[in-house]
Amino acid sequence: MKKALRPYVLAETNWKSVKETIFTVAVLPWGATEAHNYHLPYATDNFQAEYVAIAAAEKAWNKKAKVIVLPTIPFGVNTGQMDISLCMNMNPSTQYAVLKDIVEVLNVHDIRKLVIINSHGGNNFKQMIRELSLEFPKVFVCSINWWQAANASAYFDEPGDHAGELETSAMQHIAPHLVMPLDQAGDGSAKQFKIKGLKEGWVSAQRQWTHVTEDTGVGNPKLATKDKGAAFLEVVTQNVAEFFEELHHADLYNMYE
Repeated sequence: MKKALRPYVLAETNWKSVKETIFTVAVLPWGATEAHNYHLPYATDNFQAEYVAIAAAEKAWNKKAKVIVLPTIPFGVNTGQMDISLCMNMNPSTQYAVLKDIVEVLNVHDIRKLVIINSHGGNNFKQMIRELSLEFPKVFVCSINWWQAANASAYFDEPGDHAGELETSAMQHIAPHLVMPLDQAGDGSAKQFKIKGLKEGWVSAQRQWTHVTEDTGVGNPKLATKDKGAAFLEVVTQNVAEFFEELHHADLYNMYE
C-alpha cells in the first residue's frame, strides 16, 4: 500500500502542496554525528530529532496548525571528541552561519516562527537566538531540547547523559534494527571533574570525552526497553505538538501576560 504524503515534511512534499499552504511555524531538527557507546549508531541524535519533530508536527497538523519540518542538520558541536574516530564537529560559529541562512529564507517567505528541535547536548542555541533577534527582528526563534520535554525520571530508572537508558530506549522504539544487543554495550560509567565548582555544576567547562568515559557512553543502558522509549516519546511528542499548536496561533506582538 502506498504511504500517504506528509505535507508537513518539506523533504517529502511538493511544490503544488507548498504553494497552496500558508505555513506559520518551521521546525528544524538539529542533531550530531558521534559515537554513542558500542550499541547505538553514530546518527542517534539525528534519528531522535527528526522523529520528535515529525511526530509532533503530525499531531499539530491534525489540529490545523500549519507546521513544516525542515531537513535535519546532522552535525553538532563535538569539539571535545576530536580524538574519537569520525565524530563530526561543526563549530558554533558555523552553526550560526547555517542558522542565519535558514532564518533569512524563512524571513523572505513570511514564515515568522522557527522551532529548533535539538538532540545533542553539545549544541547550545541560546546566544545565537539572541543575535538573530537583532538581524531578523520579525522572526521568532526558539529551541527545544527534546529529552527535557517530559519528566524522564518517571519513565527510566537511570536516564543517563549520553547513550544511557533514555537514549537507548528511544532508539529501540525509533530504529530497533540499528541497536545492537545490550550485552554488547559498555556500562557507560563516567568520571567527574575533580574540582569542586566543576563537579557541582556552578562552573562550566568542556569535557574531554575520552578522559571521561571508555566506551563513549555516560549512563548505563542495560535497563533500556522499547516500551519505555515508546511511552516517553509519546508524552514528549504530545507536549511538543501542543507547543507547536500554541505557537501557530500566537500573536508575536502580544506574547506576554
